[in-house]
Amino acid sequence: MNLPNRMVIYPKDIMLITGIQDARTARKFLDKIRKKFKKSKGSWVSLDEFCEFTGFKEERVSRYLL
Repeated sequence: MNLPNRMVIYPKDIMLITGIQDARTARKFLDKIRKKFKKSKGSWVSLDEFCEFTGFKEERVSRYLL
């Protein structure tokens, strides 16, 4: 089983995975994920939550995480 290097998604990851070019837009995207999962503003967003929100498969997303 190939485990991801990290379990937390950062704005830079969102920019790389989705092609979003603006860091502010990527942060807003993270805020939308936090809102869906009823998390506080500074809470971590996990790989699982990101994949559930976007519909992307975890195996494909984990390739982009360094």
